[in-house]
Amino acid sequence: MAALNADLQARPVTSPTPELAPLVADLYAKVAPRQRVHLLNGLLRPVGPLALVAIGAGAFASLLPATRWHVAHASLDDAMRVSAAQVLELARYVEQKSPEALMQLPDLLSDSPLWVSSLGGALLLLALRAWQRRHAETQSSSKSPL
Repeated sequence: MAALNADLQARPVTSPTPELAPLVADLYAKVAPRQRVHLLNGLLRPVGPLALVAIGAGAFASLLPATRWHVAHASLDDAMRVSAAQVLELARYVEQKSPEALMQLPDLLSDSPLWVSSLGGALLLLALRAWQRRHAETQSSSKSPL
């Protein structure tokens, strides 16, 4: 946990929105196990089978289904086994591969007041909302009139 906080503080602030991945990992480390499952499953939606094996030194490889690939799904046992550092790597991957998946996290977080009651949850929710606004502004400014 101290390493995540040091990582967050060591990064230079280049924009008004902090990097999302450390906030996600910090929140993951602080919430109850059932909330960890929801957060983990939200992050796993866009992750394919090859990435599951590669991210976090293979920490998510056990989530590969034995049958045909659909989507990885974490259980309560999985959420207890996965560390915040591994979630940090997963969140960084999702942030790069599928940023739109992170845009769905505010809906997940706002469903329960328990998420936002923690400082980490509130910071993550604020950062995600700011990121959404910035993304929407970028999208609208990049559209050129015909």
